[in-house]
Amino acid sequence: MPPNQSQTDPAWPPGTVLIEGATTKLYFSDTKDKVASADKTKDLSRPGDSEVVLQPRPTRSPNDPLNWPLWRKNLNFALVSYYVMMVLALIDVATVTWGELNLELGFSYALLNDSYAAGCGSLCIGGLFLVPFALKYGRRPIYVFSTAIQCGMSVWSAKMQTVADLMLVNILSCIVGALSEVLVQMTVADIYFVHQRGLTNTIYFWFMTVGVTLSPLAGGFITQSQGWRWVWWWMAILFGAGLVAFIFLYEETMFDASPIDGVPVADKLDPKPQPDKGDLERSAMDKSDATQEGQPMPEVFQIDYSIPEKTYWQKLALWTNSLVPFSEVGKHCYQPFVILFSIPGVFFMAVVYGVMTACTTVPVTTLSSVMTLPPYNFGASQIGLMGLPPFIGTTLGAMVCGPLSDSIALSLAKRNGGIFEPEMRLWLAIAFTPLVPAGLFMFGIGLDKGSHWLLPAFGLGISAVGIVPPSSAALTYLTDSYTDIIADSVLGVTFVRNLISTVFIFALKPWSDRVGLSWFYVTFGLISTVVLLGNLFFIYYGKMLRVKLAGTYHHYSKKQLRSRPN
Repeated sequence: MPPNQSQTDPAWPPGTVLIEGATTKLYFSDTKDKVASADKTKDLSRPGDSEVVLQPRPTRSPNDPLNWPLWRKNLNFALVSYYVMMVLALIDVATVTWGELNLELGFSYALLNDSYAAGCGSLCIGGLFLVPFALKYGRRPIYVFSTAIQCGMSVWSAKMQTVADLMLVNILSCIVGALSEVLVQMTVADIYFVHQRGLTNTIYFWFMTVGVTLSPLAGGFITQSQGWRWVWWWMAILFGAGLVAFIFLYEETMFDASPIDGVPVADKLDPKPQPDKGDLERSAMDKSDATQEGQPMPEVFQIDYSIPEKTYWQKLALWTNSLVPFSEVGKHCYQPFVILFSIPGVFFMAVVYGVMTACTTVPVTTLSSVMTLPPYNFGASQIGLMGLPPFIGTTLGAMVCGPLSDSIALSLAKRNGGIFEPEMRLWLAIAFTPLVPAGLFMFGIGLDKGSHWLLPAFGLGISAVGIVPPSSAALTYLTDSYTDIIADSVLGVTFVRNLISTVFIFALKPWSDRVGLSWFYVTFGLISTVVLLGNLFFIYYGKMLRVKLAGTYHHYSKKQLRSRPN
C-alpha cells in the first residue's frame, strides 16, 4: 500500500508486496543524460531472473545503501556478522572456564550459573538504552563504541579476582552486547531488499551459533594450554582487530531520504512505466481490481550521478547527526513495549525467537555443570568439543534454510500471482519443527541416564538443525511485515528473547533438582513444540491480523525518525 494512503486496502496490508512482476531495472544517468539507453541497464534481480520487483523502493541517490554494489553491502554485513559472532563468543566462552574458576577463585557452579543468567537478563535492557543513539547518530558510532567497550571488558575479565568482577563483567558486557541483535536487523533493513533478507538472516543466525558453539571449543583448548585468563586476552585481541576493521571499513547505512536540491527523493523517481498486456499477465496485475488500485505498478529506477557521491572519508565519518531532536529519540526506550503488546505478530515472533534461543543456551549451561561430574568427568577441552555437534547442525540447517527461505517465498509468490506475503516464510519453520523436541529429548534423557556421550551430542546436533529455520523465519517475518518499525520491534523481541533465556537458565537447577534432568528436558521440548506450532495460526490468520492492525502499524511508523518511501 502506498504510504500516503489513509485507508488500508485489505489486499495490500503492510508486508504484502509485489515481488514477481514486470521487469524492474536500475538505469544510470548523469546531468547530460537523464534517461539511459537500454545498453546501460543493470538488472538488480536474482541472477537469471529479471522479474523480481525491488522492495523497498530505492531512491535515485548513489549514496542510498540499497543502491550500493553488492560487494559493499556484503562487506558491511560481513563486519556486522563478525561483531555478532564475537559478542556471542564473549558471553558463552565463559562456560568452559567454570571448572578452573571453581578451583582457583572458589566460585561455586550455582554462582557461575547465576552470573550467566544475570548476563542474559542484562541483554534484555541494553538495547533500550543504546538503540535510540543509533537512530539519532547512526549505526557506525554505536558499532565502534560497543566494540571498544567489549574489548575493555575482555581485559577486565582476564584480570578477574572477585565475585563483583564476575558479576559486573557479565552484566556490563551483555548490556552493550544487546546491540548485536537489534542493530543487525536495522542494518539488514537498511541495505537489503525483501527477496534477499531470508538468506542474510540465516547467515546472521549461523554466525550467532558459531559464537555460541565454537568459542567454547577454542576456549577449552586455550584454558588447558595457556590458562583460563588467556581465554579473555585472546578475546581482547580479536575485539581489537574488529575495532580497527570497523573504524576503517564500515560505512554508515542510515540513509536520510530527505529532499535533494529541494526536490523530495521519492518525487524524483521516474513515472510508473505502462506495462503491456504481457507484462500485466506476468505480474498478475489483472488478478483483481484491488491489486491494480492498491499496489503501485512496478517502476523503473535510476541512479542519478549528478548527486555527489560521498568521499571515502565522508563515508567513514564517526557519526551522522539526524535532524530529529534527541527528545524525540527518547520515546524508543518505551515504545518497543507498546508495539510488543499492540501487534500480535511481533509478540509471537519474539516468543518463538526466545524459545529457540533458550534451546541453544540452556544446553550450554547444562554441559558445563553436568558433564564435569561422573560418569563423564569432562575437562575444559572436552566440554568445548561438545560445541561441535550444534555447530555442524546449525551449518547444515543454514545450508538448507538459507537458499530455501528466499526461493520458497519467491515460488509461493509466483503461484500467488507475483504477490508476496510474509507468512510464506513460515512453512519452512513448520517443516523443521519435529527436530527441536527430538534433539532436546535425546540430550536431556541421555545425560540424565549417563548414556554414552554420543547420544547427547547427537541430540544437540539434531535440535540445532531444527532451530535454524524458525529462528531465521521469525526475524525475517518481522523485517518483511514491519519494516518501518523494525528497530522498535526487534528491541521488543530482544527483551522477550533474553527474558525467556534468563527464566529457563535460572530455573534449570532448582527445576531439574525437583523433577530430574530428564523431565526438565521433556517439558522443555514440549513447550518448544507448542510454541513452534503456533506458526500454523499465523500462516492462516497472519494476513488478517496485518489488515486489522494496519492502522496501528502506520501510527507507529509515523513516529519513527525516518521512513523510506515504499
